Amino acid sequence: MTDIAFHLNGTPIRLGAGDPTRTLLDYLREDRGLTGTKEACREGDCGACTVMVRDGTGRAQAFNSCILFLPQLQGKSVTTVEGLRGPAGQMHPVQEEMIAHHGSQCGFCTPGFIMSMATAHLNGDQNHDRALAGNLCRCTGYAPIIRAAEAAAARPVPDWMGQDAAFTCSEISSGGEARTGLGGQTAPLATGFSPASTDDLAQWYLANPDATLIAGATDVGLWVTKQLRDLAPVAFLGGIADLAQIRQQDGQFHVGAGVTITDLMAAVEDTLPSFAALLARYASQQVRNAATIGGNIANGSPIGDGPPALIALGASLHLRRGDARRLIAIEDFFLDYRKQDRQPGEFVEAVSFADTAPDLRCYKISKRFDQDISAICACFNVTVAQGRVTAARLAFGGMAGIPKRAAAAEAALTGAEWSLDAIRQAQAAMAGDFMPMSDMRASAAYRAEVAAALLERYFHDLAGTATDILEVRA
Repeated sequence: MTDIAFHLNGTPIRLGAGDPTRTLLDYLREDRGLTGTKEACREGDCGACTVMVRDGTGRAQAFNSCILFLPQLQGKSVTTVEGLRGPAGQMHPVQEEMIAHHGSQCGFCTPGFIMSMATAHLNGDQNHDRALAGNLCRCTGYAPIIRAAEAAAARPVPDWMGQDAAFTCSEISSGGEARTGLGGQTAPLATGFSPASTDDLAQWYLANPDATLIAGATDVGLWVTKQLRDLAPVAFLGGIADLAQIRQQDGQFHVGAGVTITDLMAAVEDTLPSFAALLARYASQQVRNAATIGGNIANGSPIGDGPPALIALGASLHLRRGDARRLIAIEDFFLDYRKQDRQPGEFVEAVSFADTAPDLRCYKISKRFDQDISAICACFNVTVAQGRVTAARLAFGGMAGIPKRAAAAEAALTGAEWSLDAIRQAQAAMAGDFMPMSDMRASAAYRAEVAAALLERYFHDLAGTATDILEVRA
C-alpha cells in the first residue's frame, strides 16, 4: 500500500494506512495541534475551517477542511492560518489589515476569513464578496472585513507566500512509489481505492458496485461528519486526469464528470453567461473548488442547480459500465426521488451540451442570495423564429422529486406566437406539470406561483427589460 504524501505549511507529510474518510480538519487539530483551523458546522457552510490548497501547477484555492478527506490531498500543498506568517514571524498583509480595520470581534471565524482572504490575495482576486461568501461571521456585519480585504489588495504578495508554490509532485512523493496522478500508479489506501484512469475505475467499480465514489466530497463528506456512516469501500476520483477535462469543439462542450464547478463556471462564462451566473451561486467558493459537475448530477438531488440548466440546454449524459458506454438525454437519467437510470457498476463519465444558447436564462430563488439551497431553480431555453415558438425547454428544480421539464407548458408554447398571451397559456398549463411539496424552504403554493412568474420574467428578460434582482433603483 502506498502512503498519502502532501505538504503541510511547507513541511513534507507522509501518512500510512488509516481511515480513508478521515477529514483534514480532524488531522490538523488532533494530530498536528494546528487548532487555528476551527471546527464549527462540519458541513462546509461556515468557512471557519478554511485552508489554502495548492496543486503542482501552483494554483491556490480555498477549501473547507471539515469535509476534505485526507486521500484527496495526495500530491497537494496545504497552508493553514499558522503557515501564513513569514520566516521572521511577520504577519501576512491580510492579517495586519484585519487588525487595522477591526475585522475581528469574538475571533472564532477570523482564521477562516484570513485564509479565504489570503488565497484571494495570492490570486489577485478582488471580488471580495464572492471570495468571502462562504465565510460566516455573526459579529462584524462584514463591512470592516471587506474594508480589510480592500486595503490588503493594494499591498504586494509577501515573498514567502511563493516559497511552497514551486513544489512538484515528484518532490512530495520522493521516498516512495507515486500514487494516482503522480506517475500513473494505481494503489489502494486502507479500504479506499485511487484509480489512475477511467479504465481502472470502470473495472474496479464493476467488481464493487456497492462502493462509494468520492470526487469533491461536498455531499459525501456530510455522510461521514453528520450521519457517521461507514462508506467502505470507497474510490477517490481526484487523480483521474481524463475525468477533469473540458473540450469545446463542433459547437459542443464535452465536460468530464470530475470537472469542478469552479472550472466549469470559467469555461462557460463567455458563451453561456446565464449558466455561469447560476453556477456562481452554487454554495460558496470553497465548495465550488471541490464539488464536481458529475457529482452534482449523479447525486440526483431534486434541488441540485446543475441539472435544470443542463436539461434546458438539451445536454447528453455519458454513462459507463465496464467497457460499455451509453448516451442518454440528461432528463431521462432522473427517474424518481434519489433514483436514477444507472445500472450497478455504472457511473457518470461526462456530460455534453451546446456551447452557445443566446436565449438560455437561469433563475435561482432562495432565501439568501449567496450560500443557499434553491427553493426553486428555473432554466428556460425557448427558440423563436419569425415570431413563433419553434422549440421550448423549460426545466425546474425544486418543483418535483426530480429535476423535471414542464412538458405541458412547453406544448402550450410550441407553435404559438411569442407573446404574453402565449405565456399566460403556458402558465395555466404548468399547473398540470407539477405538484410541488411544502418544506422549510417554501410552500407548495409559493413554488407554483413563483414558477409561473419566472416564465413571465423570462419573456420580459428576452425583450430587454432589466430583470436582474441585484439592481438597485431609487
